[in-house]
Amino acid sequence: MKRILYSLSFLLLVLAACRKDAAVVPEETEQVTGPSKARSFFLLNEGNMNMNKASLDKFEASSGTYRRNIFEATNPEVIRGLGDVGNDIKVYGSKLYVVVNISNKVEVLDLRTARRINKIDIQNCRYITFDAGKAYVSSYEGTPGNSNKAEGSVVRIDTASLRIEASTKVGRQPEEMAIVGRKLYVANSGGYDPTNYERSVSVIDLDSFQELKRIDVAENLHRVRADKYGDIYVSSRGDYYGTPSKLSVINTRTEQVKKVFDISTSNIWIDDDLAYVYSLEWDYASQRNTVNYSLINVRDETVIEGNFIKDGTDKIITKPFGIAVDPETKDIYVTDAKDYLSPGTLYCFDKNGIKKWSVVTGDIPAHLAFIPNN
Repeated sequence: MKRILYSLSFLLLVLAACRKDAAVVPEETEQVTGPSKARSFFLLNEGNMNMNKASLDKFEASSGTYRRNIFEATNPEVIRGLGDVGNDIKVYGSKLYVVVNISNKVEVLDLRTARRINKIDIQNCRYITFDAGKAYVSSYEGTPGNSNKAEGSVVRIDTASLRIEASTKVGRQPEEMAIVGRKLYVANSGGYDPTNYERSVSVIDLDSFQELKRIDVAENLHRVRADKYGDIYVSSRGDYYGTPSKLSVINTRTEQVKKVFDISTSNIWIDDDLAYVYSLEWDYASQRNTVNYSLINVRDETVIEGNFIKDGTDKIITKPFGIAVDPETKDIYVTDAKDYLSPGTLYCFDKNGIKKWSVVTGDIPAHLAFIPNN
């Protein structure tokens, strides 16, 4: 009997400790600027893998305030908070969709309150895009880091019922997607197998939801962005040794690569006729990162000379990890992940590349989603 009591006491202590570890992280609010006509937005902090530190912040343009840790504060009943590795975030209609990779889920939140509406379970989910009442989520499938030979998939979700309707196979470890017309273009990376990276973009017909073909592009694809001229810009990460990162342009009418920029590309944001590009490229041979910023005119497909950050702030950004451009004010947002373990920084620059303000974020700030003005 005494042994049972000791066991129960130990169990209660363990549960209490776990409960303490899982305590709700309080929301923090900071005044970063004055009220403005800029767009409000959400910022998704990825958090380092296996640390369960994904978090959600929000910038309120009407008040100039920045709110940290809003998911846990708004949803205290959700065990383990937002989850492990926040990989993408998008606004569609009245909802906010957050893709949490290692937690194998898409959180669907009310856009106004950030309260959870639903949770959709998708194995090894990566990125999300939308069209005509449907959400499309790329999935590596299988266990993270342990399915290098398996094909990935794209999962289709009805945004009214928030239920999975169908899925279709694509290449290995699919990443970002873009929709042009009635076709979905998916970047396949093959990132789990460095000896055999994928090189293709899958083309999916949205009506039949079947893969039509694969376009050969380059090794280890990642980002996909559509411009307003019928082209998509696709980044390749290379092999981190002899094959460098680059940026390819695909004509969606011919479904062929029409141009290749020898520009290292970690992330890209297209606003009107300008593509803002940064690179944080690791080289195993030299054992160091190289950081660059570029600007491309997508109308005539030319590189604009110079850095889009004009005041020297780029010199103090150690690891750029996210970028976005306000469609109203043309303010430029760049995040710094620093050491990947401690809180990062969000920088706001005006359209001329001059710093306006900065603020401390969660760990690994990476993905911004603007809120449409009413």
